Amino acid sequence: MGEKTLTRMDLSEAVFREVGLSRNESAELVEAVLQHMSDSLVEGEQVKISSFGTFSVRDKAARVGRNPKTGEEVPIQPRRVLTFRPSHLMKDRVAAGNKS
Repeated sequence: MGEKTLTRMDLSEAVFREVGLSRNESAELVEAVLQHMSDSLVEGEQVKISSFGTFSVRDKAARVGRNPKTGEEVPIQPRRVLTFRPSHLMKDRVAAGNKS
């Protein structure tokens, strides 16, 4: 498997090629979409993208962890974590890509 990473620039370049907006407009559009998604997640809303998946924020409670090296108990503070759950269509598409 390749180690290619999809970047914001790649997304804006794809918008430029597929939609026909200028490069600047494409970059602004990608930034606006990502900013809107980010703002919604910060506010605690879910972001659902049809045929792709759902991004959501989960609150994790405080708990006691353990240092695996020393065995010492360490308190872990409560925190919010970002989760992603892919749609069934996305899971199937990725699985089909693994077979080739």
